[in-house]
Amino acid sequence: MAGHSKWANIQHRKGRQDAVRAKLFSKLSKEITVAAKMGDPDPDKNPRLRLAVKEAKSQSMPKDNIERAIKKASGGEGDDYEEIRYEGYGPNGVAVIVEAMTDNRNRTASNVRSTFTKNGGNLGETGSVGFMFDRKGEVVYPADVGDADTVMMAAIEAGAEDVESSEDGHYIWCADTDLNDVATALEAELGESEATRLVWKPTTTTELDLENMQKLMKLVEALEDDDDVQRVTTNFEATDDVMAQLEAG
Repeated sequence: MAGHSKWANIQHRKGRQDAVRAKLFSKLSKEITVAAKMGDPDPDKNPRLRLAVKEAKSQSMPKDNIERAIKKASGGEGDDYEEIRYEGYGPNGVAVIVEAMTDNRNRTASNVRSTFTKNGGNLGETGSVGFMFDRKGEVVYPADVGDADTVMMAAIEAGAEDVESSEDGHYIWCADTDLNDVATALEAELGESEATRLVWKPTTTTELDLENMQKLMKLVEALEDDDDVQRVTTNFEATDDVMAQLEAG
């Protein structure tokens, strides 16, 4: 299984539940507010908002929280956030993309740079690692939604580009601009997804041993602890043995 889906699973299993969930809800609210401010406050008329709400629901975010975030944007309340992407390197040269929303660019840049430095990484220039990723839409379904062939056929019919199935679930990718349409078609065929979002999908990976994976986890967790950081993506690859040791540790 590719690194990104392994990473998602180990984060889920090792999550510091309450603190992680509170921070996650805050970041989801920020995305909903920004999406609603940028377009129509009706999710049916605003694809970005629809995806943000769908992702929030998949993470069990309460309906009241979602509606409050939309209402805040509709009323012109809340801070004006700027979307920024940072790129850098982690242990053993693994590529790291950091997506942030901030009302203070200087604060966020300083914090991100400091986090990289303190955790053995290096913040690079914009574009320094971006070429190692493609911007894609990703739809995730649990393994028990159907076998690999069933999901593959549904994905092809929906207009997806690629599917990866394993005991951890089905990961379906499409062009970033097609995500709303593909997700809607899949939902009609397979039901509600576990996640629907835009991602950076690695086109080349860097294999890490246990020691460097542990260092990478520290770096990613420290970055994700920053309230301005929305999402962190890496291009690591690791053997099943290394991943098993991480989960056991």
